[in-house]
Amino acid sequence: MTAFDAELEDRLVRYCAIDTQSDEASTTTPSTEIQLNLSRLLAAELREIGAADVTLTDYGAVLATIPATTDAPAPTIGFLAHVDTAPGFNASGVKPRVIRGYDGGPIAYPDAPDLVLSPEGSPYLADKVGDTLVTASGTTLLGADDKSGIAVIMTMARHLLANPSIPHGKIRIAFTPDEEIGRGVHERLPADLGVDFAYTLDGGEAGSLDYESFSADGATVTVTGVSIHPGTAKDKLVNALPLAAKIIDLLPKARMTPETTEGREGFIMAVSFGGNAAEATLKFILRDFERDGLAAKGALLRQVCDTVAATEPRARITCEIAPQYRNMRYWLEDDMRPVDLARAAYAAEGVAPISAPIRGGTDGSRLTEMGVPCPNIFTGQQDLHGPLEWISVQDMAVATRICLRIAELATKPTG
Repeated sequence: MTAFDAELEDRLVRYCAIDTQSDEASTTTPSTEIQLNLSRLLAAELREIGAADVTLTDYGAVLATIPATTDAPAPTIGFLAHVDTAPGFNASGVKPRVIRGYDGGPIAYPDAPDLVLSPEGSPYLADKVGDTLVTASGTTLLGADDKSGIAVIMTMARHLLANPSIPHGKIRIAFTPDEEIGRGVHERLPADLGVDFAYTLDGGEAGSLDYESFSADGATVTVTGVSIHPGTAKDKLVNALPLAAKIIDLLPKARMTPETTEGREGFIMAVSFGGNAAEATLKFILRDFERDGLAAKGALLRQVCDTVAATEPRARITCEIAPQYRNMRYWLEDDMRPVDLARAAYAAEGVAPISAPIRGGTDGSRLTEMGVPCPNIFTGQQDLHGPLEWISVQDMAVATRICLRIAELATKPTG
């Protein structure tokens, strides 16, 4: 197999320069029209390299087929990545920057002179001496989450279509919108994808193979006060903003927050606070690896809301909790075929698999819950959702070779 480095670098740089930020407040599907700029490009590129059944669905997913090259029995396998970038940091005007032959020292940013990426702050960087790295310019995220996954899948697809002598079964490709806001898996996607199992390409350091994720809920707390002109507010005004602030203040701060937890510890995170004296809205994300732990966090949030409501009977406080995704382990532990196949592919490429619970989720979490077993494979993406985001092209190349191995090994008898 070729190294794929040049193709991966070219694709990543081109894709990252396209603004595809999703928007949680939007009610459209996809949530932002700009995501379709990349989706349409990918559909065109898939047609150019000879993929079959290329479709851009009405819910914004790009689907395509790489036809089988063998009559040997083989599962139909899906490979997925998402086009959107996270809404929490600037993603407009991304200027990808290529650093060849990384020397192991600190990396400065042309558009943010005080910003520094170094092995002290990002220890994985110390392992990448000599690699080709891609970063942004300092004022935006990069978007390697998950345009690196797109680049890997497109490179794999181009290679397989150009080399029909490589034996493999039917392969399906999907590029989804809105993964970053928890809407990446439309209810029709499992049937439209039509696979036995799948893989997302949306992971971190080389070697990671994820089949356990957070379970996740989202919560919206609405505080409705009593509005009146402040000049005549004595004993009448009920200001929603201090009550909302009190809810945040009563939640645990020394524990059960993202910045105080690690490993298998879950958290409650306030992600937005807005409104006025009449009404304020708080949004939270709740995370835990176990169902009962997630339920307990929801119960704690409701209890805090009730406690604050009791201090001011004239206010109305509601707490609505909605499921987002569940730990993929609940289903994959009953069907480890895709994990076992991936482990064999890692071994064939001389890569030791690293499996640890991921403190997040992927489209694979929802797909697995919906009946399509879907673990997650690394691409190398690091320091995500902020200006320090970076990736090694060589890590992406290893991921590409592993995907090709998966396709080939799936045609061979097991046991």
